[in-house]
Amino acid sequence: MPHVIVEAWPGKTEAQKRRLAEAITRDVMDILGYGEESVSVGFEEVSSDRWKDEVYGPDIQARLGTLLKKPGYRM
Repeated sequence: MPHVIVEAWPGKTEAQKRRLAEAITRDVMDILGYGEESVSVGFEEVSSDRWKDEVYGPDIQARLGTLLKKPGYRM
């Protein structure tokens, strides 16, 4: 039952968010072998002034050992 959360800066359109969710769902189904009913995707907007405290620190820096794709930036 994969649940994927995308955290990004505000400003993406609903159409972009839907396209991304559809692409993630397709890839999860194709690669991991789950049915569409098993996949959920969330999209959380986090402003740039909150990014370091709400995303980079707890989700990236504190979990470097679990990241399969690390960002190319540092804060």
